[in-house]
Amino acid sequence: MKKGLIPELLVGILCVILVIGGVRAFTKDSQEGKEPGAEATLTPEPEDDDKDDDKDDDRDDKDDDKKDDKEDTEAGGLLNQTTSSGSITDLEMMDKKADYIKKLIDNYYLYEVSEEDYEVALYRALLDACNDPYTCYYTPEEYAELEESSSGIYCGIGCLVSQNVNTMLITIVKPFAGSPAAKAGVKAGDIVTGVDGEDISGQDINLVVSKMKGLEDTEVTITVYRESVGEYLDFTMKRAYIEVETVTYEKMREGSHKLGLITVSEFEELTLKQFEEALEDLKDWGMEGLVIDLRDNPGGLLDTVTEMLDPLLPKGLSVYMQDKYGNRDEYKSDSKCYELPMVILINGNSASASEIFAGAMQDYEKATIVGTQSFGKGIVQSVIPLTDGSAVKMTIADYYTPLGRNIHGVGITPDVVVELPAGESASSVEREKDTQLKKAVELLLEEIR
Repeated sequence: MKKGLIPELLVGILCVILVIGGVRAFTKDSQEGKEPGAEATLTPEPEDDDKDDDKDDDRDDKDDDKKDDKEDTEAGGLLNQTTSSGSITDLEMMDKKADYIKKLIDNYYLYEVSEEDYEVALYRALLDACNDPYTCYYTPEEYAELEESSSGIYCGIGCLVSQNVNTMLITIVKPFAGSPAAKAGVKAGDIVTGVDGEDISGQDINLVVSKMKGLEDTEVTITVYRESVGEYLDFTMKRAYIEVETVTYEKMREGSHKLGLITVSEFEELTLKQFEEALEDLKDWGMEGLVIDLRDNPGGLLDTVTEMLDPLLPKGLSVYMQDKYGNRDEYKSDSKCYELPMVILINGNSASASEIFAGAMQDYEKATIVGTQSFGKGIVQSVIPLTDGSAVKMTIADYYTPLGRNIHGVGITPDVVVELPAGESASSVEREKDTQLKKAVELLLEEIR
């Protein structure tokens, strides 16, 4: 096991957290005079008829039994070494207990557990103690893949996914056009339940995404539940290099008026450049009003969203973060501000950076917000690299809109609430049925006229 990454104390504490239930079950058998698993143990008859060897074997067995009894007694004693409050406080005792539990696993657990498995489990459990779905540990391999996906270019199946932090369900938001996922038949709304036969229920979305990615032309099978047919479906596809198109745009004509529509699917490193190019082209075309569609956008990088806000806001605060010590980190826009009527579309899957964007535009009254209540993620995570190539992601601060609103657990309330028709989703709704976009166009035309 690698040393120096976490104190021995924390290792001891985590082992206690992970398997204390197993120790209690073990010591219960010990107190009743049973060896754990004895009822399921088959003891072969000795093949050697030599009596002296039999006697030696008997003595060895008795010695082993004494050792087992001694270890069992030690385990029971460890559980009894508590304070009057019932909590374990002796650091040395916890370290001994951790060593003993590892011996139990090595001696009695049916399958092999590698040193690497122990190590990774301990680090994950340390962060699990935070009881925060956004806080987790990445192995060096997982962190490298996370860095790759944040850049916008990676080798995988090519789809945008989101995770419900309450149910931990991972849903396909949309497969990218021409991607392996799209060609295989994966659809928006499919719920991912497995990757290569492994049940991924409850796993962090970044870990699941890392399993979908891999070397070019290698096969991967994902299992999804498709609610429309009530069935689990398997899709096997070959991974390919994907350059994510996080921004798409189009020029819309409404009578004699020119309107722009920019759809932002997530806020990654390359999103800023794509957004700026779209905005410039629409301005050169002569657009009179702009719709920015953030529906189903799960968020992304804080630096990206604040830079995208800069040309759309007047001089002042765009968002600020505050940590548990009360320290503030402020992001501001300059005095250059593009003036034109704007509407922003949001829904229940618009989260985090999407809400920073919509919240700032709403506070400055620079855009009308249309759609349904957003997700409500008003906290900020930071990924902290470690010296061995692994990393830790943890929640470090609350964020607040320019007017001081923290929307965590609440979300952004639209200025104009509009629902899509029953059974329709923003990523797949046909244009003539998109009531939210129709309302956005209607509001822009009213303002322009």
